[in-house]
Amino acid sequence: MLNKSIVEQYGRLVSYSLPCEGVSLGNFLRAMRGNPRFYWESSHDDVAFAGTGIAVELVAYSDRFTSIERQVRELFDGAVILNDKEPLAAPRLFGGFSFRDDFIPDETWADFPPAHFVLPHYQLLQFHGQTWLTINAHTDDDPESLRDDLHAALTAKIEQIKNATLPFSKPQHTYEINYPLSFEAWKAGIHAAIQRMAAGELQKVVLARVAEIRFPYHVDVDSALDYLAKVYPQTYRFLFEPRPYHAFYGATPELLAGVYGNQVKTMGLAGSIRRGKTPVEDGALTAELLNSPKDRYEHQLVVDRIRERLTHLTHNLQIAPTGIMTLSNIHHLHTAIEGTLREGVGVLQVAETLHPTPALGGEPRDVAMQIIRESEPVPRGWYAAPVGWIDRNLNGQFSVAIRSAVAQGKRVWAYAGAGIVPASDPQKEWDETALKFQPMLNALRIG
Repeated sequence: MLNKSIVEQYGRLVSYSLPCEGVSLGNFLRAMRGNPRFYWESSHDDVAFAGTGIAVELVAYSDRFTSIERQVRELFDGAVILNDKEPLAAPRLFGGFSFRDDFIPDETWADFPPAHFVLPHYQLLQFHGQTWLTINAHTDDDPESLRDDLHAALTAKIEQIKNATLPFSKPQHTYEINYPLSFEAWKAGIHAAIQRMAAGELQKVVLARVAEIRFPYHVDVDSALDYLAKVYPQTYRFLFEPRPYHAFYGATPELLAGVYGNQVKTMGLAGSIRRGKTPVEDGALTAELLNSPKDRYEHQLVVDRIRERLTHLTHNLQIAPTGIMTLSNIHHLHTAIEGTLREGVGVLQVAETLHPTPALGGEPRDVAMQIIRESEPVPRGWYAAPVGWIDRNLNGQFSVAIRSAVAQGKRVWAYAGAGIVPASDPQKEWDETALKFQPMLNALRIG
């Protein structure tokens, strides 16, 4: 039957949580390998979530942000939380969107429709040294009648995780790597974009390229995530694996939208330079980036458009001075942006309004999107798109899914992009994308 409500499809949502000391997030994910898995961690908040199994699945192909918001409201309307001693352990959905709203999943992205969110059957929370496990289920009966069964299921799952034999990570020294876009094609695309800038049609466009890697074994996503957490702790790290061994994962420095009650946070992040080999060289490079007319122009385009797009959603908006965000391998120009939302505005409305910012699309948006479609030989899929989580109050966090890769069995595709403005040099932009590939390649132990 078409057009069933979420409750008609699944039944009434009921959740139950228990503390589960002695279970680490990494061991939880490894123990659940071979099942659908989900993960989000932000060192900025000292909070991490992980999930396994699928209690509810939300998908949208058209009017996707509005459709997902409607489905989220339906899901949580009447939901019952039987043990709400820890609010952060409450049920939340993990998922994201494709870069383009007209995206048709190809072979690489077959398991990633234009909008896809999952409420895990089991959901782990870690924060400030505490760990909680939540079970999400459905019923057409009195939710209270499930309390004992849910408690027993959680207790059994906790023991299963503690006693699990964790899979061994195979070394992946043998691999093949291919870059579908040649430097000559890259250079031609940049020159064509700059010509359109000279004609007044375009101010900026972000062009991306892809590295395809083949291994003799399944891609070791778990070890990659461990590496990214260790080497890039300042990032937002994520895993969306709706089908075993079909995973989108990454460690991105860029927050698209964080909504917490009536407060919103986002950032401008554009303009980059490599790290130095010594403190003196590193300081010189940050000064060079801060004083680069090309990079400051590119960055200001992003900040100005974010300010403009958020005006109708906020009562006030505070733009911090532009500074430097430093990661292990790269410096970025960074501007923190915060504000107070108008009543009734949730994280999905903010994400829809902002995506894509000029940091990953371009300016004007419609012209840049057309150029991206014409210039890039491989579809972006979910690369550079909103990925994150949503709770029952329509609070949530969405990162911009850069420094990311999609794995399918024994193959993985990593993505990297560069902002093109009138002063761009094709060789320097090519080198910048090579630098941005490094986190994902190193995480796979092939960098």
